[in-house]
Amino acid sequence: MIEVKKLSHQFAIGKKGKETIVPVLHDISLTVQKGEIVTIVGRSGSGKSTLLNLISGYLKPTSGEIFIDSEKVSDLNESEWANFRMNHLGFIFQSFQLIPSMTAFENVELALTLKGEKEAERKRKTEQILLKVGIQDFMDHYPSELSGGQQQRVSIARALILNPPIILADEPTGSLDSETENELLDFIQQLNRDLDITFLIITHDEKVARIGDRVIELADGAMNEGALHHEV
Repeated sequence: MIEVKKLSHQFAIGKKGKETIVPVLHDISLTVQKGEIVTIVGRSGSGKSTLLNLISGYLKPTSGEIFIDSEKVSDLNESEWANFRMNHLGFIFQSFQLIPSMTAFENVELALTLKGEKEAERKRKTEQILLKVGIQDFMDHYPSELSGGQQQRVSIARALILNPPIILADEPTGSLDSETENELLDFIQQLNRDLDITFLIITHDEKVARIGDRVIELADGAMNEGALHHEV
């Protein structure tokens, strides 16, 4: 479902003509199969978030190829990427990234509005997904009126609303307390089992890493698959 081939990336820092080249990822190759939960771990600066941004099209790789659902996405332009993300990918972020001036319902409904769905269908689908994530009693609340765990459930509902086959998660439990983290990890595993959603999760937390069918370690921009199975 996700295939990365010999992916490398570097950033240029400084004025044009006098840039300093900073390599971040080196010759990364990995495959994520449909229905897998794969966790990527590593220290800060190891290249985890850069890899996720490359796979989701927010960065263009310096070299290498990325395929998602058999489509070579590393060649897509910005407009093509935006359309591809809407139809194939959902996102969960550490900071939730909910729009503070919108209710939980409106935050989740927004993607359907942007897609052009009719109001009655938007309402039905949004209520259905909020019920699925257990937040239906708070749909009229604003993000500031919700706990961290409730906000993350709203963000999961938003990720699910367009039925993506893949969800990319960047430190999804980083802003949660221990009890809420456990609940969220159980819920991710339930979604994986019940809906066959593929998850690629970036984390520095060993508890999160344990839910992965496979664990990939990034260190200094290089990949070491399976090494953490003995540690987590």
